[in-house]
Amino acid sequence: MQERGDIAVVGREVNPEYELAAVTKCFQTTSESALLFERVKDTDMRVATNLYGSHTRLCDLIGSPYDRFCRHWNELVGGSGSSTPLLETVPVPSDRSNGHLSDLPMITYHGKDAGPYITSALFLARDPDSGVPNLSFHRSMVVSDDELRIRLGSSHDLAKYQERAEARDEALEAALLIGTPPEIFLAACSSPPMDVSELDVAAKIARRPIDMYPCNTINLSVPADVEIVVEGRILPHDRRPEGPFGEFLGFYVPVGNNHVFEVSEVNWRNQAIYHALLCGSPEDLRPLEAVTAARIYSHVSRLIPGLIDVSCRPNVMITIMKIRKQYKGHGKHALLAALGSHLDYNKVCIVVDEDVDIYDLDDVMWAYLTRGRADKRAMILEDIPGFYRDPHQDHWGRLIIDATHPWGRAEEFERKKVPGEDDIDLADYLKN
Repeated sequence: MQERGDIAVVGREVNPEYELAAVTKCFQTTSESALLFERVKDTDMRVATNLYGSHTRLCDLIGSPYDRFCRHWNELVGGSGSSTPLLETVPVPSDRSNGHLSDLPMITYHGKDAGPYITSALFLARDPDSGVPNLSFHRSMVVSDDELRIRLGSSHDLAKYQERAEARDEALEAALLIGTPPEIFLAACSSPPMDVSELDVAAKIARRPIDMYPCNTINLSVPADVEIVVEGRILPHDRRPEGPFGEFLGFYVPVGNNHVFEVSEVNWRNQAIYHALLCGSPEDLRPLEAVTAARIYSHVSRLIPGLIDVSCRPNVMITIMKIRKQYKGHGKHALLAALGSHLDYNKVCIVVDEDVDIYDLDDVMWAYLTRGRADKRAMILEDIPGFYRDPHQDHWGRLIIDATHPWGRAEEFERKKVPGEDDIDLADYLKN
């Protein structure tokens, strides 16, 4: 990314309380580049953010064309197991130092946050029954050098692991991985079946085995290329106040009694770079949108023909499908299939023709507004359960929209085009 000029650098010192997040948020309104803070108050570490805030970059990371992420992702991670090992054990790296949580950048992101939070960490733990490793994201409130308070979403595998360990009156050993290679970060977004390890998914993305080394204080191995590792365990039968915190939907999650993580060691690579993630920002949403879209693509393409691509932008709660229309009612079939694919998130489902840019909501709405009646092509489905973290049922119900052209009238809806417009380079025409 540095070589192709895809990193902006902040040279002046910034305060980790609010200022770093404010600069990040302002920067993301004008650029998809990564951002590197060289000087952060009260820490020796540099901080990188917005690493994954670009759909184009996500495509580049897996070697996919811009409009083929879903298909390429499913081909990459959905194949049968490799005959070669997906994980390899290596010695503990010699270039690591030990310290304390307080040596890390203590970033407070939002005005009402309870304090500093670790937001980009991947939790690595093993199923107490099967031993299958799992990677997942969970916000972590920093209480002291010895304690984090974490929120385990009820639908996550890690929550199920913790329940099983707690039923045995045991703590669940886990490691927080901060600053992982991209294949590991993307694998953690993938949500494979519970008996499949995200580390194996990471090896498929990387097209090579993942090097792992043993932790010092817990019985786990972690990837060798991680910048920062926090070792510890999730305590059984212990819940303490956590929050409020500004979550990815754009609102504050109130104080709740959540799990306690007891820190046993913190270590990092020499010259480590801390990965900070602003929740609800493009960096938070783009990877989740992309892998959710790939999941929906896999489900819908098994049920109906003609599916070209799926997008979940500009928010993971929307599903936009592009189809090559083959029969009357084809769009409605696609919508019904999508509703059954990922019920946590499919609050709005839209289907469009193959000439519409599904990554541009303006273009999607243009298709709805110009290719037929508003009242006959939209439908509200009431009282369908939605997002799991929804005690007040705010995310129940569905809106589905068939924004494709009427069957048999495609020629009437051919988009106008100026000959040669795609070949114009404005630099050849405008004065410096």
